[in-house]
Amino acid sequence: MKPLVCALTKGRLADAAVELFDKAGELSGGIRAEMKKNSRRLIFSSEDSDINFFLAKATDVPTYVDYGAADIGVAGKDALLEGKRNLYEVLDLGVGKCRMVVAGPAGARDLVRRGNNIRVATKYPQIAIDYFTRRKQQSVEIIMLNGSVELAPIVGLSDVIVDIVETGGTLRENGLDILEEITPISARLVVNRASMKIEHARIVELIKNIKTILQKR
Repeated sequence: MKPLVCALTKGRLADAAVELFDKAGELSGGIRAEMKKNSRRLIFSSEDSDINFFLAKATDVPTYVDYGAADIGVAGKDALLEGKRNLYEVLDLGVGKCRMVVAGPAGARDLVRRGNNIRVATKYPQIAIDYFTRRKQQSVEIIMLNGSVELAPIVGLSDVIVDIVETGGTLRENGLDILEEITPISARLVVNRASMKIEHARIVELIKNIKTILQKR
């Protein structure tokens, strides 16, 4: 039987996902050992494993699943909201928990509540636009950044930022507050739509097994 192909992001999410798949009985010993090494390999496969893996950039995982290069994947909710890919989001894995927030100087709180034409710096333009224009009906100017967005309001580039926070420590160290919470973020199991039809029984069984493990935590 051909193994399913799973796209993962290298790092903590991949480690947590591999642990779940291992406990679900989906991994061979060979793949498990190889993925635990500090290897530069991107593809991990074995004929005696029910799932083979490859590692991709976090924002690319939904793309690989959408286009069928992977049957399933583990992606952060932020990547799913930002990418808007046509796939099934089937399970919240409960790992990689953080929050997508609006943050800025305390003095910007009223501006965020009632103002328009707000300048928003972010790595997540689609999430920011959805939040401000669709949910809050506020007009905003989006400033796309790839580095430390916390710098933007400090130097006057933006009024606020939209970014992911885990503890909020970096914000506090730079004199910024969480002004509004947009949505909780965590890792999700996603499935290619065609694969869900073709490999329905196997994928449903995998979801069931992982759910059982999560319920025992």
